Amino acid sequence: MMNKYLKQRIYTSILLLILLFLISKLNSLLIFCLLILGVLSQLEFLNLAKKLFKNKIFFILSNLFFLFYIFTFCYLFLFFSSIFQLKLILFSLLFCCIASDVGGFVFGKIFKGPKLTKISPNKTYSGSLGSIFLSILVFSISIYYFFNEVSISMIIISIITSIGCQIGDLFFSYLKRKVKMKDTGNVLPGHGGVLDRLDGIFLGIPLGFACLTLIH
Repeated sequence: MMNKYLKQRIYTSILLLILLFLISKLNSLLIFCLLILGVLSQLEFLNLAKKLFKNKIFFILSNLFFLFYIFTFCYLFLFFSSIFQLKLILFSLLFCCIASDVGGFVFGKIFKGPKLTKISPNKTYSGSLGSIFLSILVFSISIYYFFNEVSISMIIISIITSIGCQIGDLFFSYLKRKVKMKDTGNVLPGHGGVLDRLDGIFLGIPLGFACLTLIH
């Protein structure tokens, strides 16, 4: 029988997927969501940084850097989304990041096995490999659907994207572990905060896009 946490996680995931579909169709909703998600991510990081940095200079600099990074990410995502082909690539990378997160959770729960790192005790080698496997599958299907193309370079891009997602996730897990914080927030039932869901995406998409640019 599913516990309450897992049920909440599934229901919230379904709602987020519906929202993602609507965002892909409505540009005005994309702008609104980028604004809201960007603000919430910054507020959650601010709360994390308060506990992480006692030195005011480090606190201010870390928040300024994160603010610049989030603003740049959201602006470029919106800008590239105005170009149809780039929008398809961006959303394919986004699907890849989501698949990486889902793959890690599902494969880790099913196969378990050795822990990947002490930074995040729930992360396993099976989950990491599951992240990469599902990322390759979803990204390849997405690119084939949109562009009728599948190649070795697409597989490489999906692997790099998944690794980026996992590094982003582990980085914020490390920060949260340092301040004994489980989640950055509680706005997403079963998931935690906005930053808990976007930490991997904030690194995965830029790395995947940079890899695609270099290859092509």
